[in-house]
Amino acid sequence: MELFPPLTGFYGAVAEDLRISSTHISLYMALMQQWNLLGGRNPFPIDRDVVMRTAKISARKTYNKCLNNLQDYGYIKYLPSSNSFTQSIIYLKSIQ
Repeated sequence: MELFPPLTGFYGAVAEDLRISSTHISLYMALMQQWNLLGGRNPFPIDRDVVMRTAKISARKTYNKCLNNLQDYGYIKYLPSSNSFTQSIIYLKSIQ
């Protein structure tokens, strides 16, 4: 019995994706936690500092690189905010 299909789908996909590192996985799990805390809404806003802390990423450059990689590889859709007072938006894509 599969209790959480989004998690199973993600791990099934990344097991075969040689581009994905442990940092990408950590960041995706932090995004999934935010999605979960916000009731499973898709899309959902993110707070960079919270996501970085949850993912245990300390460098903003690493965070941005991995977030953009996840979008380029098709795992998320990332809509960055151009205003420092507005949160960025994430869509978790369905992975099967």
